[in-house]
Amino acid sequence: MPPSRSPAEWPGLGGAAERRFALLVMGDAGIEVRASLPGVRFADVGADRLCYAPARAVVAGTAVNLARCAARRFARVGVLAKIGDDDYTPVIRRELHRIGARDHLCVEAGAPNGVSVMLREGGRGGGPGVRLLVVQDEPPGRRLTAAEVAAASGAIEDADVLAADGYSLLSPLSRAALEEAARIAGAAGTRFAFDLVPHDIDARLPASAVLPVLARAGLVFSEAPTLARLLGRPAPAGGDEVRELLPVLDREVPGRPLWLLRFGATSLERVIAHRRGAPPMEYATGYTEGAERAGFGDRLASCELYWWLSEG
Repeated sequence: MPPSRSPAEWPGLGGAAERRFALLVMGDAGIEVRASLPGVRFADVGADRLCYAPARAVVAGTAVNLARCAARRFARVGVLAKIGDDDYTPVIRRELHRIGARDHLCVEAGAPNGVSVMLREGGRGGGPGVRLLVVQDEPPGRRLTAAEVAAASGAIEDADVLAADGYSLLSPLSRAALEEAARIAGAAGTRFAFDLVPHDIDARLPASAVLPVLARAGLVFSEAPTLARLLGRPAPAGGDEVRELLPVLDREVPGRPLWLLRFGATSLERVIAHRRGAPPMEYATGYTEGAERAGFGDRLASCELYWWLSEG
């Protein structure tokens, strides 16, 4: 059954009173330039413009972002990723050391590190605005191999949970690496959690390339509209329509993963937790209008992972 209390009630988004469990995060690691443009809306920009606004460069990527949040809850956090070989390589290693995450990085000799740019416009009425994310084409993470994952099998076997995401499905090499990681985790009794991203994965891959991974997972995070579109259904507009999606999941995906389906005005306000054969649970995430959106999803995911493991 889904846990009896929501992660918003316990352990809560602020962190855990007791650090427990070992988490290994498999995903992307690189450099991201972030900027917000208060008072500017993309739709109104019709010519070149110079903006002075909050901007910074950070070590980021799906694996680093989740590890940074999880380090406040888990007794041990590791990052398994493929990175490049340039001046940013020691910067990435130092950041993992700073946040207390173990380094299981594979370095591709002679390749540049992945760089992304994230711009967020100033939304109307205090809303979060539209985000434009530009990611370097074919970053090193797309070339992580099954052999490199097998070489890190000890880290997977020692973890309580392996967390991975759908960006690994976007190339044949990293897809095979993800399959190998899930196989090692299954053989070792390590739980496997999967984040169904990118949110337009249904436009990038057929369902046949994604559903086998979902079936192997013990927990799946997904925005409800993403999962609905992947299954050929209309995007749900509210909680009642998300609940109508649940029997479709049971029919289309073997196994009994715990589905954490996010929905709401920005697909972040509420979650329905569902597992085949058990009544669903609906809860508020704590995200409200005006809250800092950047990083909230990873804070929530790390909280939900701890909650899931704690409930057995």
